[in-house]
Amino acid sequence: MILGLPVWVFFCIIFIFLSGFMAYRAMKAEQKVEQQFIEKEGRVYLTRMEEEKEKRNKQRDHSQIKQRAR
Repeated sequence: MILGLPVWVFFCIIFIFLSGFMAYRAMKAEQKVEQQFIEKEGRVYLTRMEEEKEKRNKQRDHSQIKQRAR
């Protein structure tokens, strides 16, 4: 007995703090993975937008060339 408390009580307190620390670490790791996923999807979206913009510009240029040829 330490300070009038059984040893198992101290172990329980230590395990509670350890559990909280592990939960915090897991939460941080999950946020990091989620942020990486968001950034990856954002890059894919921006790439698609740029491709679509180029496609529209080519179509516009092509239609302007046709109009000049008339």
